[in-house]
Amino acid sequence: MSSKEYAPSPSDWVREAVDKIDATGTTESAGFNGMGIVLMTMVGNKSGKIRKVPVMRVEHNGLYIAVASLGGAPKNPVWYHNLKADPNVKLQDGTETKDFVARELEGAEYDEWWPRSVAAYPDYAEYQKKTTRKIPQFLLEPKN
Repeated sequence: MSSKEYAPSPSDWVREAVDKIDATGTTESAGFNGMGIVLMTMVGNKSGKIRKVPVMRVEHNGLYIAVASLGGAPKNPVWYHNLKADPNVKLQDGTETKDFVARELEGAEYDEWWPRSVAAYPDYAEYQKKTTRKIPQFLLEPKN
């Protein structure tokens, strides 16, 4: 991943959050509404460039969830397609960065994690009401 070119997000708030994290070395500098975030680094499925995406911090027993809510929009965020194409991600939580593999949850696993996601960021419940799509959750498991 490191040999590829980094392409900043076209979204102002994403770019500003990533810049804060890069400047301070910690995700704690860029929380959202007083809640924690983590930073995912992945490869863009169309561009092949490095993409950095802050998501709400949903962690349980060393595993993380990335919720593809896009604020309850009718479509998935672009990064959803990146993870489907290449599930390898670097995840930064605070000052620590590790390699993870992302897998989209379904069924009982989805149902087990959804309350944890909503507990970490209550707006997810409202976002789900705004859209007819089932908001995807990706389980990020440490890479061995």
